[in-house]
Amino acid sequence: MQITIVGGGNIGTQFAVHCAEKQHEVTVYTREPSKFQRHLLVVDQEGRIIHEGDIKTVTNDARIAFRDADVILVTRPSYAVQEVADEVVEYCNEKTKIGLMPGTGGGEWIFKKCIEKGAVVFGLQRVPSVARVIEVGKTVRAVGYRRELYVAALPHSRVAEVKTFIADIFNIDCIVLPNYLNITLTPSNPILHTVRLRTIFKDYKEGVYYKRLPLFYEDWNNETSELIFQCDEEVQLICRALRDVDLSWVKSLKEHYNSDTPDAMTRKIRSIEGFKGLRTPAVEVDDGYIPDLHSRYFTEDFPYGLEILCQIAQLIGVDVPNMNETLEWYYSIVPEGEKFRFRDYGVNDRSNLLKLYLENGESV
Repeated sequence: MQITIVGGGNIGTQFAVHCAEKQHEVTVYTREPSKFQRHLLVVDQEGRIIHEGDIKTVTNDARIAFRDADVILVTRPSYAVQEVADEVVEYCNEKTKIGLMPGTGGGEWIFKKCIEKGAVVFGLQRVPSVARVIEVGKTVRAVGYRRELYVAALPHSRVAEVKTFIADIFNIDCIVLPNYLNITLTPSNPILHTVRLRTIFKDYKEGVYYKRLPLFYEDWNNETSELIFQCDEEVQLICRALRDVDLSWVKSLKEHYNSDTPDAMTRKIRSIEGFKGLRTPAVEVDDGYIPDLHSRYFTEDFPYGLEILCQIAQLIGVDVPNMNETLEWYYSIVPEGEKFRFRDYGVNDRSNLLKLYLENGESV
């Protein structure tokens, strides 16, 4: 197949390698094509090559990237996805598969015009593994590949072909979710990252500097885990309020990490191999450190992650005070930022919210 990978970062590079390794013709669509070589590598924790492949083209030309693409895999940050959707809609048709990696961030709404043109839009509940670029345009390190991947598609009637594609690319079992809401409501980075940032930088304001910052995961603490539990339960309240929708695959983070208490969650997060060594997103200045407000942890997980969960709660009349307080903390330090708004897509109540999933779903 002709496969276009949108974005040349961690996940984009990883997907490009896996698709090329399976002999698909891969185009990488990136702003800086000169940084890419044709032969790409995925290495393990010890630096050993575990996957490799030759891509066909690297380009920053939308026409070259999308005109003949059978599959388009979008790995750019959520705040940059609208620009991609505006480019793709000109070229897509009923044969086009558009994948969102991961599937959270409101992409199903952003690509709604592509669905209306007959394309299938699909997403993964979580990415295949932790991936970090070692050398831009050449090598990515991948740790902790999952045993199973979970996929949903709009329309649901085409999810089988998407499942086959993903399972073949990664040689990982792929399970079909009953509807796309099981991805939208997944409390992964939109809860995990936002709560951690709030507890680390809770006292931050202009003029505050930090002499030392904890590692993001390895120095995880019970204060963070306790707030995680509170926000996680609020996501489950949303799911229970949508009782007419099969949301059985929106698993609690307690279940996902097999941790029944805050102390157990803290120990679990600290122990995950793929999380080790990751620093808190920060910028070093003359007086110490300040939060890196340009990090994707800030620019994506709050305005295109937690924001969506809080808006859904408001649309269906569920009180989520801990999530709202976390979001309010973010806007107290980033008052002028882009964010996802359901009203931009004509959604202003429960029925408008569910319409996209009802019209294109099966188990709702």
